[in-house]
Amino acid sequence: MALKVKIEGKTLEVVQGDLTEQDTEAIVNAANERLIPGGGVDGAIHRKGGPSIAEEARKIGHCPTGSAVVTGAGRLKARYVIHAVGPVYKDGRSGEAELLASAYRESLKRATELGLSSVAFPSLSTGAYGYPLEEAAPVALSTILDYLQEHDRPSLVRMVLWGEKAYRTYAEALKRLAQERGLSLEGD
Repeated sequence: MALKVKIEGKTLEVVQGDLTEQDTEAIVNAANERLIPGGGVDGAIHRKGGPSIAEEARKIGHCPTGSAVVTGAGRLKARYVIHAVGPVYKDGRSGEAELLASAYRESLKRATELGLSSVAFPSLSTGAYGYPLEEAAPVALSTILDYLQEHDRPSLVRMVLWGEKAYRTYAEALKRLAQERGLSLEGD
């Protein structure tokens, strides 16, 4: 299952799959501020990528919510892991949307700084941090679309969703945003 939209010659894809198996130049990790391996996406990346990712992250030491830092990708197919810290969801009125948008934007900035043409994201903050998928999807996708309109790189951004519910939520949000912005969709 995949849905994609082209914007200014660049592509935003929404797919269902395993983030750790992506062949993009970088994958984004849903990290915590202390950059210590945790569960969910973070745990899967560290398990598959090996200990070098955690060793590099330990040297960096800290990443504030809404920011992103970069390490190598160890044994993963990607060359880099961009560790983004999304917000813990409180009530939706405590600056969560701004911090979530910032985590996506800062991740894309790191990819641009590295000269990367492709990056894959998970749905940040929607696991252990409790951000409702229905609220997170439009924030994530509109932030990415805005960034792609304003920058030359990356040329491919892929949202990789674990499970059908997450995929459907993001696909529906992308359909709405594409319609609002007059963009054409390919796929499902």
